[in-house]
Amino acid sequence: MQLPLPRALLILLCLASSLFAQSSLYRTIFTQDSLLFEIGYNNCDVSQFETLLSDDFEFYHDKSGPIGSKAEFVQGIREGLCTNAYHPMRTLLPGSMQVYPLFQNGELYGAIQVAVHRFYERIDGQAEFRSVARFDHLWLLENGAWRLKRSLSYDHRTREGSKDGRV
Repeated sequence: MQLPLPRALLILLCLASSLFAQSSLYRTIFTQDSLLFEIGYNNCDVSQFETLLSDDFEFYHDKSGPIGSKAEFVQGIREGLCTNAYHPMRTLLPGSMQVYPLFQNGELYGAIQVAVHRFYERIDGQAEFRSVARFDHLWLLENGAWRLKRSLSYDHRTREGSKDGRV
């Protein structure tokens, strides 16, 4: 059965609008991820964590355990990551990121980001691979700004391509 043109057009417009919204959301979350890791983590710019983390941020790590507050997490970055003799670096595995919108009563209130990232140590200007892991991030719109509320980092493996390092 063929749909009347106006109804078919309406359905196509709704689908196109949904795809555009997801694409826009994907770009937004990708930008937030870049600010957090490319600028914050890779360059030890603690201000990115102070700005992008929700006030009630929680972090769950499969090797080092949970961190229950934004303050504790930022302190760990400032006093741990930023004081290492080597310079850690994180990259997002290309093509691994997926973003799922969260709606309440038809309004976007958040997004779930799922991806794989790699960690390196920069020693004498050379990046040496250290681990690969999966992560899930819960991003929420708080007063019009995207904030990272929950972070899960898990399935850490020390070598890619090995039994314990396969993605």
